[in-house]
Amino acid sequence: MRAVWAVAGAVAAAGVVLAGLGLVIARRLTAPASERKYDLTIRGVENSGEHPVVILDRTPRTAAPGDYCIILENGGVVRLSRDVENRGPRLVGRAVVGESRQGLAAGQRASWSGIYFAGPADAGLQATDVEIPTDVGPAPAWLIVPQDAPSSTWAIHIHGLGSTRAGTLRGVQVASEAGSTSLVVTYRNDGEGPRVGRGRSELGAAEVDDVGAAVAYARENGARNIILFGWSMGAVIALQLAAEPKLRGIITGLVLDSPILDWVATIKANCARAGLPAWIGTLAIPWLDCRALARLTGLVNPVGLRRLDWIARAQELAVPTLVFHGTLDTSSPFKLSTRLSTLCPDVVELEGFNADHTLSWNSDRERWQAVLFSWATALVSPR
Repeated sequence: MRAVWAVAGAVAAAGVVLAGLGLVIARRLTAPASERKYDLTIRGVENSGEHPVVILDRTPRTAAPGDYCIILENGGVVRLSRDVENRGPRLVGRAVVGESRQGLAAGQRASWSGIYFAGPADAGLQATDVEIPTDVGPAPAWLIVPQDAPSSTWAIHIHGLGSTRAGTLRGVQVASEAGSTSLVVTYRNDGEGPRVGRGRSELGAAEVDDVGAAVAYARENGARNIILFGWSMGAVIALQLAAEPKLRGIITGLVLDSPILDWVATIKANCARAGLPAWIGTLAIPWLDCRALARLTGLVNPVGLRRLDWIARAQELAVPTLVFHGTLDTSSPFKLSTRLSTLCPDVVELEGFNADHTLSWNSDRERWQAVLFSWATALVSPR
């Protein structure tokens, strides 16, 4: 009998541990917007040439050719050359592009980033600050009108989880060149939009209402057709809006970069990346989907992960969709985009890049822009 009770106790203890692990994963995934982590150290700065060369530890990120930048602890943004200079087995050199050299010195802490433009002006764009009225408060946005004249085709740009609206400016440049008016939005609990509850993300399930308000704003201000640009979790939001019957004929296209197409598969992939068994990710599902447990997680409402599975809902995708996705994506599995394009060959065009999450533009800027310009131009209505 003692052995039976011992086994039962061990099983119960294991259950508590696993449940606790699921809670930890759910809370980390939905954590409020936090400050940037400065996990790089500038090992040296060479000033002997035309442009300073920043010396950094060699990592898969710092050694990847392409257009990237480092953000310094003092707030300075330093753009780096796409070319990588070899400085031995442990170091690389990247030349500075332009005049952004604030605080460049050995020992300076920095953060690697694919967000190449700090704001619209930095991307060569003229923006007007506007506010989108949402049910939870005003959400700031940038309104960017093409130089020639306003367009009846609007592009609404939606950033991802843990990112900022500045990250979408890579796509705004091309949308403007193609002739569309752009609205670059924020949403609840993203660090810029309204704060709701404890500031936790609802993984696109609630944020969609705020971007829906941006769609309404666009229509009230002259938009007849709308293309949604969704980055990472922004794709979750864009896909929900595109599936709404009341917006059929209004949303005429989707551009999805590194889209999250199935949260469960994405959580499993991130567990595997962290060195855990992939199945551990399923432990987070009750903490996100069950109302009582979601409250303990700190969420205002349960997420409802099943309705955010766009592989299962692929038949609902009915508008032209351009997908950019890195084959090296460690956050959102590339295979899901491949699966979506197989299920929807008539509407989905998939472009793969040798890049990690949301870094396709950075890895091959010219190709990314050329593909998007050709695709978007065909959808932009005459003014």
